[in-house]
Amino acid sequence: MKKIALSLPRCPDTFVKGALRTLSVLVLLTVPSLSRPAIAAMEDSPKAIVDEMWQIVYTESVAKNFEPESWLKLREDLLSQNYDTYDTAYRQIRGALRTLGDPYTRFLDPEEFETLTSQTTGELSGIGIRMEINAETGILTVVDVLPDSPAEAAGVQAEDQIMQIDGQVTALLSLEQSSELIRGLEGTEVNLKIRRRDQSSLDLAITRAKIELATVNYGVQTIGDEKVGYIRLDEFSSHAAEQMYNAIQDLKAETVTGFVLDLRGNPGGLLYSSVDIARMWMEEGAIVRTVDRKGGDRQFSANQTAITDLPLVVLVDENSASASEILAAALKDNQRATLVGTRTYGKGTVQSVHELSNGAGLAVTISRYYPPSGMSINMNGVSPDITVELDNEQFTQLRLDPSLIGTSADPQFLKAVNILQNQRLSETPGKQAPLSARSSGAISN
Repeated sequence: MKKIALSLPRCPDTFVKGALRTLSVLVLLTVPSLSRPAIAAMEDSPKAIVDEMWQIVYTESVAKNFEPESWLKLREDLLSQNYDTYDTAYRQIRGALRTLGDPYTRFLDPEEFETLTSQTTGELSGIGIRMEINAETGILTVVDVLPDSPAEAAGVQAEDQIMQIDGQVTALLSLEQSSELIRGLEGTEVNLKIRRRDQSSLDLAITRAKIELATVNYGVQTIGDEKVGYIRLDEFSSHAAEQMYNAIQDLKAETVTGFVLDLRGNPGGLLYSSVDIARMWMEEGAIVRTVDRKGGDRQFSANQTAITDLPLVVLVDENSASASEILAAALKDNQRATLVGTRTYGKGTVQSVHELSNGAGLAVTISRYYPPSGMSINMNGVSPDITVELDNEQFTQLRLDPSLIGTSADPQFLKAVNILQNQRLSETPGKQAPLSARSSGAISN
């Protein structure tokens, strides 16, 4: 059985955003045993999946309503039933998990678990394109081609129209269905019929490969004489720390005067990824403490490996959760950064995810975490140092046109830039800080 240890994002429906895959043997507590014939009958059966779920929860759960005695009684009831199909077993599993009163303890069917695996590792098996159904033409269109990808090697270009995938006409498919067809096992081939803007047509056979997903996007934003390194972190995948390191180094080479780290909308991911990233910004200080139900108490701290001491502002909102809150709280509590935006979501628990024997998965809450302040984040969130709320018009504008995020049309970003300007100018004798970043000039990308 494979086990994944992580700090899951806040939302049960979107929590498949990240996890740390590790192999381990599940250690079970002493529970009522089954006879050998009963065990043999359960092997490779829906009932075996039910019992695997039960064992994991009994061993690890710190859910609000978990009671060992009640869970023991539930096992007897679950294993006394017959399960004709896996779907029947899945319904019983989900019903049992609801009794725990924990939205983050959740069962995933094999398809959901496969999605989790791709997002956890920050990789997928595909050809390396981003695509959309064009709003004007209604045609499946390539938006971007990743560098060094199979698609780039095959000659796919942005704005190419994908007319067929393995003989299936894309006009009859949803974006999700087309995406499923393009993804597949590494080393297998997918055939695309492509039409270019000049109406030429191409038939391309492309071999799928492992594609690393970008979770960090960054660039230099210049406002007046201020060069700001803007970094947006979408999730804490297994590649996030490596990508963050490269972003900071690249921006330092551009001689930026400060950084804006955007965690808005980041639902979380790997606990260890958040710790690694915190250490890139912090030279010393506590980062986070985790406590499990057996009294295990683990603390993570900076280890004098910071790669920059330039001023830092962190953007957060009500959708910044889990690992985002760990990072934001550590930077705030250690006075390493100024937090701007709105109060974060408030998810203070850590989950592990186990792969069950039939390819399904189970996420179970195993511990709670606490920031350096010691105050519980759960249900409380992290308060920004400076609150900047978006009105309905601003929120809608940024949601409909994400390219405006981190630009002069983004009030929270502009406030962050203003803070960096004030910090820099306050350290420069004879200069006055501007009243507002809005009047300091246009942003060039």
